[in-house]
Amino acid sequence: QYRMIIRPYFWRSSQRQNCRSFQNLNIVAILDPLLREMGVLKHDTLFRSSHNWREFCVQFMESDYDFIARLTAEEGIFFYEEEYLKANDQKLTFADNCSALTSIGALPYNPNAAGEAATYCINNFRRSAQVRPSQVITQDYTFTAPNWQAQYQEKASKMGHQHTVYDVFDYPGRFKDEQHGADFAKYQMEGWRNNADVVVGNTNSPQLYPGVCFALSGHPREDLNANWQVVAIDMHGDQPQALIGSEGQGTTLSTGFEVIPATQTWRPAPKPKPRIDGPQIAIVTGPPGEEIFCDEHGRVRVKFAWDRYNKADNYSSCWIRVSQAWAGTGFGNIAIPRVGQEVIVDFLNGDPDQPIITGRTYHA
Repeated sequence: QYRMIIRPYFWRSSQRQNCRSFQNLNIVAILDPLLREMGVLKHDTLFRSSHNWREFCVQFMESDYDFIARLTAEEGIFFYEEEYLKANDQKLTFADNCSALTSIGALPYNPNAAGEAATYCINNFRRSAQVRPSQVITQDYTFTAPNWQAQYQEKASKMGHQHTVYDVFDYPGRFKDEQHGADFAKYQMEGWRNNADVVVGNTNSPQLYPGVCFALSGHPREDLNANWQVVAIDMHGDQPQALIGSEGQGTTLSTGFEVIPATQTWRPAPKPKPRIDGPQIAIVTGPPGEEIFCDEHGRVRVKFAWDRYNKADNYSSCWIRVSQAWAGTGFGNIAIPRVGQEVIVDFLNGDPDQPIITGRTYHA
């Protein structure tokens, strides 16, 4: 017997780990270079919602796949491989709304059909409900608006008879404006409940894969004769006639699947974000010939030791706040780090996207 594992081009992203930063880019501009570097040249973005740019977005000791999966989960984006069976090809597709999915049409329900049935059908179809979080509350802080009540909440809909006391509180919420805050709360809520109402079943059809829809017909429960969206499959094929002594048996195919209502946009559950577990050393940067380079808040830019992509210039990082010995409204002092000076950079809540300079050091 032979065993073969077939993976798409995108699998390569799980074999790459990196540290890099992106500035003032949205999710599409961040994904594009990562996919091109991995040879994923056929990909598409089917977005119905706006996805705002991010001031500073860091991949720190993450695989490319984990980084992409985390960002897309934050933005409420799901992805799947779109199969082209006749052309023996596939395309990686990113989408944020179920309206972007295609349908293969109707599949009849036939519980008596075996894997060798002459027509494609659904053999098994079982619906279930799970208890999941009922509300997401997310909160954050920004120094440019310290009195802003940066808290957003999203309550689940269609909870059936489950209790409504299962709150998920998320801090920091990783947003700095109202649109991001409202969107992130919504995406998290729908991600936590992506399998609260789910159907598992079996079919002999090879047409089902994540990202397609179908209409079930002929089921004795009329409420199940509806449109469904495939979110997971487990395909098993058997060709015994290839073995000596089994020539009389036919080829069979059985596909286990998981589906949700076609009108529901499936969103990935939130992914853990890497935390930097201590301060780092960096060098203050700026344009050639400048000794002091800062913005109106006294923030400076730096080049991190792990940064292999950005030059040591006035675009090497985002603007980074600098801790001062004495600071407050109407009093305090400001000592701005000079270009070329070595500084100690810590990270708020361990978040790689939120660096803050806490000290300065001498070096040789």
